[in-house]
Amino acid sequence: METIDAITSLAALAQESRLAVFRLLVQAGPDGMAASRIAEALDIAPSSLSFHLKELSHARLVTAVRDGRSIIYSANYAAMNGLIGFLTENCCNGASCTPTCGSTSNP
Repeated sequence: METIDAITSLAALAQESRLAVFRLLVQAGPDGMAASRIAEALDIAPSSLSFHLKELSHARLVTAVRDGRSIIYSANYAAMNGLIGFLTENCCNGASCTPTCGSTSNP
């Protein structure tokens, strides 16, 4: 992942509603959810949800597929994993990472 792509992804997620939408779609799995179900689950007005989904789509964090009259949105797991990989690319200065790597608490 390029730095500009990571910045675009992080910017898209740096808003409460968009982060909630993305987390909900990650939980929904590859089958995704219709926009109406997302709006209902998160109590977001359809017009606001449309804006947030557009931002997440622009960042390539979600995909949209038409299913009859509905549009089904899904998390783009490849993009998510790419972002996580970018953020942790040089974790632990190249040493093997453990669950406590980077922890600020003392053992």
